[in-house]
Amino acid sequence: MPKTNLPTRLLTAMMATGLMVATTSALAQSSSRAEERRAERASKGEGESVERQPRFPDATREEPDTKPSSRSSSTRLGKLSDAYEAQDVAQTQALADEIIADPKSNAYEKALAGRIAGALLIGQDDARSLQYLQGALEANGLGNEEHYEVMSIVAQLHAQEERYDQALATIEQLQTETRTQDPDIAAIKGNILLRLERYPEAIATLKPLAESPEAKSEWRQMLMAAYADSGQGGEATKLAEQIASSTPDDKRSQLNLAATYLQTEQYDKAAAVYEALRARGELTDEREYRNLMASYLSLDDGQAKAIEVINEGLEKNILKPDYQTYVALAQAHYFGEPQQIDQAIDAYGKAAPLAPNGETYLNLAKLLANEGRLPEAKQAAQQAIDKGVKAPDEAKRIIARTQ
Repeated sequence: MPKTNLPTRLLTAMMATGLMVATTSALAQSSSRAEERRAERASKGEGESVERQPRFPDATREEPDTKPSSRSSSTRLGKLSDAYEAQDVAQTQALADEIIADPKSNAYEKALAGRIAGALLIGQDDARSLQYLQGALEANGLGNEEHYEVMSIVAQLHAQEERYDQALATIEQLQTETRTQDPDIAAIKGNILLRLERYPEAIATLKPLAESPEAKSEWRQMLMAAYADSGQGGEATKLAEQIASSTPDDKRSQLNLAATYLQTEQYDKAAAVYEALRARGELTDEREYRNLMASYLSLDDGQAKAIEVINEGLEKNILKPDYQTYVALAQAHYFGEPQQIDQAIDAYGKAAPLAPNGETYLNLAKLLANEGRLPEAKQAAQQAIDKGVKAPDEAKRIIARTQ
């Protein structure tokens, strides 16, 4: 049987997956609360008490009149704000729909209603949230700060649903109209470019962010993913090592470093990172155990350690007792030094019934036949035929053997 290794490639683009939702939620909450307080003050006839530092001071869009059209409109906006504060989805939607549908509502009232309803629905009904937020933009009645924060959320909701072209067009429109240099906005664009697999542009966008003194870890991780997925494994590894060394106690940084080592086939270094996490009791996920197992199986002398990791993962119920696990265990016993044939046979025997076809039964039959256990070999060969193999003649020859 030829020596084979388990697949070890990781999708490093997934390093950045947490950014979209987290940023969207944060923007939604902060911006919507500012809006609802404004509505409350408007309903009570109060003015702004605290001046917010403008996020988009250079916007070319002309600031609209952001006042309710009447006292009764202010009252309705106050009720809408109360419904939002109570997290009453049905009431918030009903009031928002009423305001939006009313021909007497001005642009500000329609936009604010869509803004508040859209913010409340993020994470509950993103499709409906997007409709409200798009409507808020189309109403064109919010002040520049709120209008462009809505636009950033719309871009992220598109990206969250993998409508990356629409997401990119929206975020670029925001950048053009505001002339903003906000690094958080640039990071959203970089993330979208990464997902579009436009790696040179993603790198050009993310590199200045990752190298800035105020760099966030997720910006560096996105840049690392862009390097890795564009075939620049050396740059990805260098950046991953920098991040990991600066945050030695951060598990995510260590896992990202291990992932880059795996992608660049530096299996000994990947194993060392995973082993450090295992020693600290931080190796708790099935994928983590499988990656460590795969790292050892890819090394010429790693079979004994692979066996140790697999057995530990099974004992802790972290690794599933499935086909892949038992095949890996069988290979580790078979190809290790010293070779452990009985243990390999036992593992193949557990893997074969779980396999998608009869190939594992055929491997088991060959191994049993080589060990002179012909009755068992013939039985496994027949099971291989019954389950389906590419070369049934091999199985038939084992069945026909007399010695």
